[in-house]
Amino acid sequence: MKLKYTILLFVMTLGFAFVSKAQSDVTLENCTKHLGTEFISDGQQYKALLSGGEIAEFHTTFYAGNHYRIAGATGKEEGNVIFSIYDQENHLIFTNRDHKNSPYWDFKFENTMNCTIEAKLNQKNVSSGFVLMLIGFKQ
Repeated sequence: MKLKYTILLFVMTLGFAFVSKAQSDVTLENCTKHLGTEFISDGQQYKALLSGGEIAEFHTTFYAGNHYRIAGATGKEEGNVIFSIYDQENHLIFTNRDHKNSPYWDFKFENTMNCTIEAKLNQKNVSSGFVLMLIGFKQ
């Protein structure tokens, strides 16, 4: 009897792993397309599994004079990630909420700056899932 439950638990765990891997792959593909050929990834994947009103927080440094693009995605549908960028004093620099939850934003910093990126799900459309943020720069 224990073996039966152990096998059932194993099969369920394996199934969840495949589903989350598939969602992660689709999200990466959807996010990467917004970098295009014009921008080169910084090599990092900023990702989190969110549920409800949770907020993921990522920290990065943007260097003076570089042109950047930040892109966010969750699953296939666009507009389901709301992201905001804050400076070191927690002043809002940008939020895509003001731009119909655009999946990406292009910008250039005049000074090198440490920033915090906050990402959350658009609760009107999705209640949980992987959020992925990519940052690219022009060469």
